[in-house]
Amino acid sequence: MDASSTSPGPAAPARQGPPPALARQGPPPALVRQGPPPAPVRASRVRRLAAPVLTLAGAVAAFAYVGAVDPNEPGHYPVCPLFRLTGVLCPGCGGLRSAHAFARGDLVTALGDNAMAVAGYLVFAAFTALWLVRAFRGGPVPRIALGPAWWWAIGTLALAFTIVRNLPIGSVLAP
Repeated sequence: MDASSTSPGPAAPARQGPPPALARQGPPPALVRQGPPPAPVRASRVRRLAAPVLTLAGAVAAFAYVGAVDPNEPGHYPVCPLFRLTGVLCPGCGGLRSAHAFARGDLVTALGDNAMAVAGYLVFAAFTALWLVRAFRGGPVPRIALGPAWWWAIGTLALAFTIVRNLPIGSVLAP
């Protein structure tokens, strides 16, 4: 016989918590909620409007700065690194000049500098307007939930825009 099996071992730790029969019963009857769930608390109009208003304020501030500081003057903004290294116009080239013209109300020049950027400005304006209206009325926040096919279409459009604006036939699209 082994000496360790005959000697008494350490005592088992005391069990913590309720007895197993009570643990399976659930909460006491006093803690069980009776009746319908409470209505969700609606945020105040000021709180709902904070995010879209701050987003709009940021965009207005950015356009005000670009409208005041001319990107056509050298030294204010960095040159596109892709254009500097390769001479190829990326889809964003001319975007600051386009924003400058757009901020000053010259839509024809803005479209000539970067038509894709102007389309982006208009989509952003429409989305922000929808967001503001829904926030004011207490409706759901608009979501941008595009499927993969849409993202591929947008990418293909940007690639086609880049290729065409770098060809002699697409010089109208170059800034």
